[in-house]
Amino acid sequence: MDFGQDEIALAISGLAGDVLRAECDPTTGDGYDERAWSALSKAGLLSLVLPTDLDGDGLGIGELAALLTEVGRRAAAVPALPTLALGALTVAQHGTAEQRDALLPSVGDGTTLLTAAVSEPGAPLPARPATTASSMLRRSGRYDDQNASRSTSGWRLTGTKTSVPDAMQAHRVLVTATTPDGVGVFLLDPQAEGVTVTSTPTSTGSPEHTLTLADAPAEPLGTDTTGVAAAALRNNGVAAALALGSGALAGALELTTEHLRTRHQFGKPLATFQAVAQQIADVYIAARTVELSTASAIWRLATGRDATEDIDVATYWLTTEALPAARTCHHLHGGLGVDVTYPLHRHYATLKDLARFLGGAGHSLDTLAGKER
Repeated sequence: MDFGQDEIALAISGLAGDVLRAECDPTTGDGYDERAWSALSKAGLLSLVLPTDLDGDGLGIGELAALLTEVGRRAAAVPALPTLALGALTVAQHGTAEQRDALLPSVGDGTTLLTAAVSEPGAPLPARPATTASSMLRRSGRYDDQNASRSTSGWRLTGTKTSVPDAMQAHRVLVTATTPDGVGVFLLDPQAEGVTVTSTPTSTGSPEHTLTLADAPAEPLGTDTTGVAAAALRNNGVAAALALGSGALAGALELTTEHLRTRHQFGKPLATFQAVAQQIADVYIAARTVELSTASAIWRLATGRDATEDIDVATYWLTTEALPAARTCHHLHGGLGVDVTYPLHRHYATLKDLARFLGGAGHSLDTLAGKER
């Protein structure tokens, strides 16, 4: 089986790599590199998943993963995961024509951010959220089972959502919530009445928030409230996080191998010492394991196959192996590895935030064992 990138993905990887090498600011400390985000937009890379009738490329998660891998490789402080994977791709797949027209064109030019609220206190990425969505028509006694799920207004959300990236900056938040018919995805204005937004810390410094919803007005995404759109949102987000993490670990490995090749001790390159060679070999094995398991999961998802088990396996490898491997990279750099003017710390911080977003190693192992399904 060949999981290698096709010509389109290779072109995206090459272009994204060139743009980020030229424009990524390694000194960004506030979690947002506006210059890099603008450059990605000018290169047309923010329009990959937009429909062709909105001047997009009409591509999917496979091609988006190629972009996100390069973003991770540079540990670029850009909102690619929430805006493109959680937001734009899901809206393109499941939104109505009116919703796509309203939300997506300004994503491509980099002026609109989207995000999603999919996790809850003590429950990363739950299949059945504790957050509920209720129809005002049902409350008033005028509920029509056949038409309520197609209503574009009159829904209210109640619950708490955690680990929501860029909630204050986003134009809309895609919120998963349990309905009388199943699980739906709802478009929420973070400035709406009934929404309390609380800032929470991250390792990278990127904006992240907790949303407390108390009868907050929202609009269903598309016409589905039975779980199909919610499952797609979760898969898009996890696959994107895996691609981003795979790239971040690969970037840390590249930085470390170059350091070991060029740094000398006792008159020899560090790479020639046996203990050093063994440790960097362990990092290489971890990086390749994450890369290959991620490629398998994204390939299955992109080709319409059941990707559940492959996604769970890749998530386990990333949350289990990436952070120890990154710590080894820090160790092999010596004091330079923790210097904030050197980019390695951004790779480590990115991996920490991604592991938390995915629930951590213990949760990933429980999910793989079937305890969380």
